[in-house]
Amino acid sequence: MKGIVSKSTGSWYKVYIDGREVDARLRGKIRTQNLKSTNPVTVGDVVFLDVQDEEYLIKGVEDRKNCIVRKSNKLSKQYQLIASNIDQALLVVTPAYPYTPMGFIDRYLITASAYHIPVIILINKSDLNEPKLSAYRDELQATYLGLGYDCRLMSFLSESDIEEVQKLIQSKTTVISGNSGVGKSTLANAISAGIDQKIGEISSSYDKGQHTTTFAQMFVVNPDTFIIDTPGLKDFGLVHLKKNQLSHYFPEMKAVLENCKFNNCIHLEEPECAVIKELEKGNIAESRYLNYLNMLDELDQA
Repeated sequence: MKGIVSKSTGSWYKVYIDGREVDARLRGKIRTQNLKSTNPVTVGDVVFLDVQDEEYLIKGVEDRKNCIVRKSNKLSKQYQLIASNIDQALLVVTPAYPYTPMGFIDRYLITASAYHIPVIILINKSDLNEPKLSAYRDELQATYLGLGYDCRLMSFLSESDIEEVQKLIQSKTTVISGNSGVGKSTLANAISAGIDQKIGEISSSYDKGQHTTTFAQMFVVNPDTFIIDTPGLKDFGLVHLKKNQLSHYFPEMKAVLENCKFNNCIHLEEPECAVIKELEKGNIAESRYLNYLNMLDELDQA
């Protein structure tokens, strides 16, 4: 029989089978495979099951159409599967309380693009109007809208904004991602009355969110609509990318790559580099280029 993994706690899994949720564990052959991922099975996986002595055993995983994957830290040789078989991602960011850096946003966007997952950026806490906060919020919106991303200002305390999200996720499997404290679980709870995720406080000392969602979990909003709430991410190490591919996932760079003198240009000090020329003209944001250089350095070390 087949089912969809709805929750992973490390050794045990929740699996949807024919509209009901059962407990299952991995068979030893899967658990001991020589995999570089820290988790061979993730939420969203379609799995094959056996039943032995009234116990469900996961014996295999159907090929994934895509996944969100990251290194737990930049120098790690292992990676973590966050969720799989996704139609779209909602990346929740906040200009403060906690502050979401553009470096994190860019890493997530590049990874999602590499795995063909559309991303909608939700800038939460639009109801807060401190001057520095508003300036950064405006910068985020101007930057990512200008690059062609779907980027929306929202307050998850607003009923009309929640209704907008409910329309966005209809008839899709959607993963909700972001740093701790940005409002992922608040959003999940507001989307459906049947969801009751724990919500934590923001640390006033460090402007960081408290980890309240420990494991990724899938919820059924209606028979053809699913959301996956994920733990807060502190960083987002790149996986399975090559240096000469990286610029292809920056829309502003991809648009001019064919104008570079060399096909293998990585846009550092090469002569007649179209990306550098656009940077000097101000057509490529310096912040984005610096994030690109940081990712190149990370891929070098990997």
